[in-house]
Amino acid sequence: MTKIIGHRGARNLWPENSLMGFRHAVQLGVDAIEFDVHLTGSGELLVIHDATLDRTARATGPVRRLAPEARATTRLRDTDEVIPTLADVLAVLAPEGGPHLHVEIKVDETCTPYPDIALRVAEELRHFGVDNRAHLTSFDTSVLADCRRHAPHVARLVSVNADWARRQGGLAAFLAAVDELVEIVAVHHELMAAEWELIRSTVPLERLCVWTLNEEAEIRYWLDRGIGHLTSDRPDLALRLRGALPHKADPCSPSD
Repeated sequence: MTKIIGHRGARNLWPENSLMGFRHAVQLGVDAIEFDVHLTGSGELLVIHDATLDRTARATGPVRRLAPEARATTRLRDTDEVIPTLADVLAVLAPEGGPHLHVEIKVDETCTPYPDIALRVAEELRHFGVDNRAHLTSFDTSVLADCRRHAPHVARLVSVNADWARRQGGLAAFLAAVDELVEIVAVHHELMAAEWELIRSTVPLERLCVWTLNEEAEIRYWLDRGIGHLTSDRPDLALRLRGALPHKADPCSPSD
């Protein structure tokens, strides 16, 4: 059964990467919640998507320059919440029985990986006891190699779209390079559709994730194909459509 992942919580339903959004996404019953982590110069791990504050916070400038005192008063747009730390988010998501976590490790505004961020994130996951139900994720394979070095027991996911595949020497070369590095390969839906035969012949269905699907027809299409994981800004819709799929009986189980 396809696992449904709430993208940045559920960004088309509630403010992205907000504690409110994460709490509601948990209540929806998603299989996993995806969110993003940056590292500031003062050492805070902050959950925010962009490398700059401008789009999602009531402030401007690079995330890495945000001091703790300023962060504590910097509100997210469309909410009274401040930008959460990774610890704030894990406190909401860590309770036993909660969803899987897809923790995307971001780069700074110059596209440079933050020093030691993989180690810091892995330590925080371990501190909250969720490292056994998390994937560390990135587009950057050097970041994922750091994740493997510092936390080899934590699963990994790599993301790719058409532009990123071109920069890596083509999709076939990229898929070959990441095969032993990650458990899940997350492919943008346009690239997945365009290169389905290549991707399907290279990566097992259960290791494939398609992102980010928000329209009913697209979600149905990939659910019907039995894709392993599906990321959506509308996980409520994806869950409803998955629940409406015809039940497939287990041929190994006796009928009543």
